[in-house]
Amino acid sequence: MPTMRAVVVDTPGDPDQLTIRDIERPEPKPHEVRIRVQATALNRADTYQRRGHYPPPEGAPDTLGLEAAGTIDAVGTDVIDWAPGDRVCALLPGGGYAEYAVAHAGHVLPVPNGIDWIQAAAFPEVFLTAYQALHWLANLNEGETVLIHAGASGVGTAATQIARLHDAIVIATASAPKHDICREAGAQHTIDYENEDFAERVPAITEHGADVVIDFVGAPYFNRNIEVMATDGRLVQLATMGGSTVNDMSLRALMAKRIHMHASTLRSRSDAYKTRLVQVVRAVLDGYWEAGRIAPVIDSVMDWTRVAEAHRRMEANANAGKIVLQVEA
Repeated sequence: MPTMRAVVVDTPGDPDQLTIRDIERPEPKPHEVRIRVQATALNRADTYQRRGHYPPPEGAPDTLGLEAAGTIDAVGTDVIDWAPGDRVCALLPGGGYAEYAVAHAGHVLPVPNGIDWIQAAAFPEVFLTAYQALHWLANLNEGETVLIHAGASGVGTAATQIARLHDAIVIATASAPKHDICREAGAQHTIDYENEDFAERVPAITEHGADVVIDFVGAPYFNRNIEVMATDGRLVQLATMGGSTVNDMSLRALMAKRIHMHASTLRSRSDAYKTRLVQVVRAVLDGYWEAGRIAPVIDSVMDWTRVAEAHRRMEANANAGKIVLQVEA
């Protein structure tokens, strides 16, 4: 039975529970490809799963890792669009923290010429999530104002770049030391959430309010998000890092502004949904990526043997952009 090295969590808990050891190497199903992983990237969901709070979907590997980049080394019997040797990155339901990972063939993207493995590994999750949020859920129009919370995060910086492709006005919230990262991604305005109230700053920036709000914080921001939104505004809730229960919510406030609210997680979406999303993102964003007009913001690159350190950095909110684990030098 062929084996491979992978990061495993034998007992849910703190980062010290992450270890690398041999497990069975996966074989691609008829609709899958197998990737020899060069690099993978951290996502907040990995830390939740490590603690036992975010179990993988049915049928997914129980090892961590929602994206990876590398070279295809085997394809399933039904796969016709990919071949061994193709340079790719992929959206995964799990299993990216390993020497080999299997991916649905429809969830794979080609790595453009000139893009290295580090950037490729950091691309799928954040740009697919950001594109879905802005275009499929919020229906962003050119020139609108977008408020992006956690603006220095991987998804936050990706959303900023996509919004700017459509001439949107971007307001990003982040701690003050991360404001340069937000501006480099394209945000015209930044708010220091530690020392400023965005409910006061946003009206000073735009009289009509934010047309779109992308939020990861949840309950502590909900009422203030509604307060600063424009009429017919769209709120997209992608996480609840600050809590999930909103106290004293006024439905009248939502109705008065005709607010549209969308809540979404990408991991639990159907294979067909993810395939359509990948197809659209390839058609729309591949040219921008290859030309260098968009790119994942990289916080740090670590050898995957330092995976516990990488998780600690993310949980301390010390990163700005993506933390990438290099699996093969």
